[in-house]
Amino acid sequence: MKRDAAFVGASTTLVVVVVIALSAPLLAPYDPHQGVLLAAFQGPSWEHWLGTDAVGRDILSRLIHGARTSLLGPLAIVALSLAISLPVGMAAAWYGGAVAFAVTRTFDIVFAIPGLLLAILAVSLFGPGLTPAILALAIAYVPYVARLIVTATERERRLPYIMALSVQGHGAPRIVVRHLLPNLAPVIAGQATITFAYSLIDLAGLSFLGLAVQAPQADWGVLVSDQDAVLQGHPGQAIAASVVIVVTVLSLFVVGSRLAGERPRRWKR
Repeated sequence: MKRDAAFVGASTTLVVVVVIALSAPLLAPYDPHQGVLLAAFQGPSWEHWLGTDAVGRDILSRLIHGARTSLLGPLAIVALSLAISLPVGMAAAWYGGAVAFAVTRTFDIVFAIPGLLLAILAVSLFGPGLTPAILALAIAYVPYVARLIVTATERERRLPYIMALSVQGHGAPRIVVRHLLPNLAPVIAGQATITFAYSLIDLAGLSFLGLAVQAPQADWGVLVSDQDAVLQGHPGQAIAASVVIVVTVLSLFVVGSRLAGERPRRWKR
């Protein structure tokens, strides 16, 4: 893999974001849910580096704690979509025929429903919250992930080493687990990273609309949605959260595109 400056910078950014999310209670200078009304809408200072919100809560502390929910939600979406699409997509590509036809037609049906629309429908049925949004978006992303897995598996299966392994008497499970999956790992990791980025955007959008994470919980989407502060001339919190989301998403896209472009070949005897 070419270790260019963009990849190194994006990877470093993501590592920093993850470390901040894991160490939020240690790094945050204040309780993200406790504020002092007399300190509302303070500007940046030594006590509050990014200022305070409408109820005197420290914006930096809320950003730090918001990294947890903002990353855990997309992580759950990626894990669920991979758990479904990986075995289904590989089975469709490996066996073809009726299996591939059934899987493809099912994907076409799900493709017809936009992910955000499916999430809004789930929230309207089960009420606002992070869990319905995660489940709906995970289902919506399955066809996108699975279609890439099907294409990559079909291309890999036509390579000589797969044919040689079949001639040697290796069964399909052994070939898939020991040879096919390791060679497809970079592509899968790249697609998972890009899916993570889209999931982060979608969940932030749903939280902005009040359909996923609910205020006053610290979440990047919730912080952006504080329109009252913006209308009162205090856009600092919304700007800070927006910048964090954009930087994180761009870093995910850079890393995901680099990972998807790496295709090692390993043939274990």
